Amino acid sequence: MKNKVHIISLGCPKNLVDSEVMAAALGGGGFEVISLPENADIIIINTCTFILPAKEESIDEIFRMAELKRAGMCRYLIVTGCLPQRYGTILEKEIPEVDLFLGTGEIPLIADLIASLQKEEQPEQRSFIGKPDFLMNSSHPRLLSTPPHTAYLKIAEGCSNHCSYCVIPFVRGKFRSRQMDDILREAETLAQGGVKEIIIAAQETTLYGRDLGYASGLSSLLREIALIDGIRWIRLLYTYPADLDDELFRTIRNVEKICNYIDIPVQHIDDTILGSMNRKGDSRLIKNVIASARKIIPDVALRTSLIVGFPGETQERFDRLLAFVRKTRFDHVGVFEYSREEGTGADALPGHIPESVKELRRGIIMEEQALISREINQSLIDSTMEIVIEEESDLPGYDYIGRARRQAPDIDGITYVKAGEKEMGDIVKCRVSSADDYDLFAEEKVEKKP
Repeated sequence: MKNKVHIISLGCPKNLVDSEVMAAALGGGGFEVISLPENADIIIINTCTFILPAKEESIDEIFRMAELKRAGMCRYLIVTGCLPQRYGTILEKEIPEVDLFLGTGEIPLIADLIASLQKEEQPEQRSFIGKPDFLMNSSHPRLLSTPPHTAYLKIAEGCSNHCSYCVIPFVRGKFRSRQMDDILREAETLAQGGVKEIIIAAQETTLYGRDLGYASGLSSLLREIALIDGIRWIRLLYTYPADLDDELFRTIRNVEKICNYIDIPVQHIDDTILGSMNRKGDSRLIKNVIASARKIIPDVALRTSLIVGFPGETQERFDRLLAFVRKTRFDHVGVFEYSREEGTGADALPGHIPESVKELRRGIIMEEQALISREINQSLIDSTMEIVIEEESDLPGYDYIGRARRQAPDIDGITYVKAGEKEMGDIVKCRVSSADDYDLFAEEKVEKKP
């Protein structure tokens, strides 16, 4: 009888891909991956440690699953990913309920390590945390946890930027790209499995291929993926403003399969703050990049991420950020309160901001963005869009929930769709009929027969 394993994946899409690789490795190693923790013999929590709320979520989930173990509902509790990679064996004393701690480099070994654990009455070693040097390739199968028509494609691992607030280089290692032919093999496999939307992910997608000597690596990769039969949409996340260029914008404009959607995390606009963050590029560069994107791709949807309350963020510097948000009018904005992380450069900076001020500033930006988002969405009424059908809707008058090309899963709004009978994953041409702050409402556009 197979041991039943449940995997909880926390954090970003890059972490989700790691969880999918682990799930496939376990399935191939004689384990059965199931959807409910209550029915599992083994529970695995793939953790995030990017900022304090992510750490807290990881710890809370570990303690929640530990209750199931104490109640005799599972035998082994295993913690993987960024949290053990960052804190090492110290977690053994803090959380004795956990049977195994595995770092980010141990992903391909998970089935063997669990099998070894099961053979030992009292294992001598509970933590396996080596160098964070794992780089998946197409030989690592994945058990997708996304809807079957959508998949993330991780094209690189790690980061070498060393932004002063960020722990990613410590837990994920230096930036390293996958070989292009290997990525294309995986994309082919995904397409053959029914995936229609490929979402490009890495810690920094715009740096793709430079370490391998590729010229125009990301643009070339996107053009090659677009040639794969079955792929309908290609979406680009995690681009770094200092590494964006007009060639990439022209590629997005000219290749129909690539969504006119770019995620550009700028973090801040004040030059002093950007300098303290150790970000490449200043406010002028950021504004020029956004202007170029909109000039070359007139209907581009832009998403950004911002950090408020960074050390040294005076009221004047925050007001500069707020004015930038008002003037730039991003389609989608995520706002994070600065999280003080031990071991980072920003931790030692003077001028830390009270938590109450951070919270207030985040609320101000989000309120402003809600108004901007509503105005942008209202301007889309009567336009025609492709919508991918994701699930049935319980909103009266609307049959389905879907997403437009301008909406990435989980982080942007959704589109409610009124349409005839559809399958999940169908891409339907619709007319936008109404809109609110973040979501769109649309009706299937039925072509009249001549």
